Amino acid sequence: MRLLTHNFLQSNVKGTEKGYPLNIEVTTIKYEESPVDKEFLLNLLPKVNYNALVAAVKQMSPHCEQPLPELPETMDVSNAEQNQNLDDATIANLHKVLFDVYLVEGWLICPDTGRKFPVKECIPNMILHEDEI
Repeated sequence: MRLLTHNFLQSNVKGTEKGYPLNIEVTTIKYEESPVDKEFLLNLLPKVNYNALVAAVKQMSPHCEQPLPELPETMDVSNAEQNQNLDDATIANLHKVLFDVYLVEGWLICPDTGRKFPVKECIPNMILHEDEI
């Protein structure tokens, strides 16, 4: 599961008020480099919750063989026109954390209820139990 996918997932367990962003418990990580598509990334950035991305990177970094790139602590990515001014190094770092790092095995954990959703073979299982609907 890419961190891009993680950025859009939330817990919908009955009674959950704050099911986003999900915490990450890592068992296995994979890094697979891909070519940077600047235009695609710039069009996608306004849809990304940047604070959730930074938190996810911090949770996964200790488990990576090569350290993940440092991202600025805060950045306003909501304005597509301003994103055009991002330097190439920042774009490359954002691409790397959003598209090249995969959670292969582990858990996504609801910050409100503590419910653990398994990730197996890069696929998050967000299906709720009958009593959670």
